[in-house]
Amino acid sequence: MSEDTICQTAARIKFDQGHLSFIELRYNYAVMSRLKKAIRAQKQALEELAAEPLQKLAEKCAPHWREPEDLDRILQEGIPTLPHCNMIYAVNTDGILISANIGSDRLDTQWRGVDLTGRPYFDNELPAAQRAISNVYTSRLTTLPTLTLMQAVFAGKEYLGFIAADFSVDELPAVIAPQGSSTGHWQQYKGDPAIRGTLFMQERAISAMDLVLDEAMDIITALMQYQGIFHCKIHFSSSRVSLWSVDDPFDYQIHTVDELTDPDVCLAYPKRPLHPRAQVSEEDIAKVIELFKALRKADEIIYLRSASFNLINGMVGLTFSCDGSHYLHYSEFIKKGSDFWFGAQAEMQST
Repeated sequence: MSEDTICQTAARIKFDQGHLSFIELRYNYAVMSRLKKAIRAQKQALEELAAEPLQKLAEKCAPHWREPEDLDRILQEGIPTLPHCNMIYAVNTDGILISANIGSDRLDTQWRGVDLTGRPYFDNELPAAQRAISNVYTSRLTTLPTLTLMQAVFAGKEYLGFIAADFSVDELPAVIAPQGSSTGHWQQYKGDPAIRGTLFMQERAISAMDLVLDEAMDIITALMQYQGIFHCKIHFSSSRVSLWSVDDPFDYQIHTVDELTDPDVCLAYPKRPLHPRAQVSEEDIAKVIELFKALRKADEIIYLRSASFNLINGMVGLTFSCDGSHYLHYSEFIKKGSDFWFGAQAEMQST
């Protein structure tokens, strides 16, 4: 599914169904924080680009608010001052379209008089905010993911309505999202209740990786310290590991435990220094992997089923036999040690 398709699908769901209250969506706090920063940066860039020309258009339109033909002319003259805008129009306080739909190369009067109160962007903070920007939605006219920027129009202190400017998301200039590591806040998520409910009826089965656990963990440690592996996902129960290398970060390699413990594995991953963006020292890499091993072996009922470790953002991911998942910064993971996790899992199992 392409990025545009994802965006359009999400927008259509929100537009067609209004809300998703029947689905509980649980996001990692750190990911959401970075996501929201990126969204805010894109919206702020658009507002900064369009704020001045929209304000000028509002001032020009106010004296002609009840003169549709004059509004059309002013908006048509003004749309070239709004880079990347594909349509502009005027809406009164009742939500009625009082102008034509003005594009860069068209003027469509057939929509004049249409009630727009059901549109996703109409629920905004105008007039108090004077300017507002919508969430992404699917345009009924273009069927594309769209943002609408709204500028309040006043005649003195009287609020007349607003000018709406539509921008197709895929035509907006890319904005570099704020960088930075994850916040590191510890997050835990309950998994499948069926698994949690039968937790004490099962015991850890010895996997092929368990039989060579010390050797396998030593190799993963060395690969992350010296061979350019910046992210790993270790599947203890199914005896495989997924590795991401700085040499090819957009792909990953899946290795069985036999491949991982092959003495020649180092030939597949040339020696590389720690990446400049890596947060984790060689010493702490070893501490994290050693804790993985301890959590795998410490208990026969509550045990580590899989784990992930990323050197760039420093995040550790843990999934236990009760199907509970945890995400936290490696420094907090090291600080907690191994004993902490069995109390955490017992608490999750009881709730």
